[in-house]
Amino acid sequence: MSQLTALVIGERTFPFHSFDEMGPHVEAALGDGVDATLTEDRDDLLDLSGYDLVVDYLTDSTLTDDQQASLLSFVEDGGGYLGVHCASDITSTHDGEGGIDARDEPIPELHDLIGGYFLTHPEQSTFDVTVVDDDHPVTAGVSDFSVFDEPYQVDYDADRVRVLARMDHPDLEDYPVVWVRDHGAGRVCYASLGHTEESLENPQYRRILQNAAGWVAGA
Repeated sequence: MSQLTALVIGERTFPFHSFDEMGPHVEAALGDGVDATLTEDRDDLLDLSGYDLVVDYLTDSTLTDDQQASLLSFVEDGGGYLGVHCASDITSTHDGEGGIDARDEPIPELHDLIGGYFLTHPEQSTFDVTVVDDDHPVTAGVSDFSVFDEPYQVDYDADRVRVLARMDHPDLEDYPVVWVRDHGAGRVCYASLGHTEESLENPQYRRILQNAAGWVAGA
């Protein structure tokens, strides 16, 4: 089977989630089956005709109207969208001075696309991830696992997404870690792990991301 083509987009706006550091780890986690183009240029979203999927690792999800419209139409017309970790943070913005600010509400169009959004997180810790739905290509061959990462607390649209894995954290609810949904003719997967290098090197999480890339791309 030929390689999938993916545009992997991130940024260096904040000292955390810095794409020059984390981008290569995201690319490695996607495996040899994905030919990944890493970019920090949001204008690359304006022409997605050469890609099977977009992998989103943005923290500040501010897009121009044209950039957002191109991304949404790409997925609605059958392209794939894989949101990793900070992709669900659709409220945070850059304050212009190296710090972080927040919108009053999550970006509605991206909320609709992803099916949920980031709320907050406690400190990084080791916690378990439990596969709650193994009857899906994204979780095929995936076993429960432990991971050291930033546990994301998320709000999600339970009636619009299919949750495949949840966290088993001693101090938190069993928040979703992986979910999927259809969006127009396209497919969406969101996976909340990916703050630490350790998480992106975890064999089970790598299998999830590789399965997800194939599924959202319709491979």
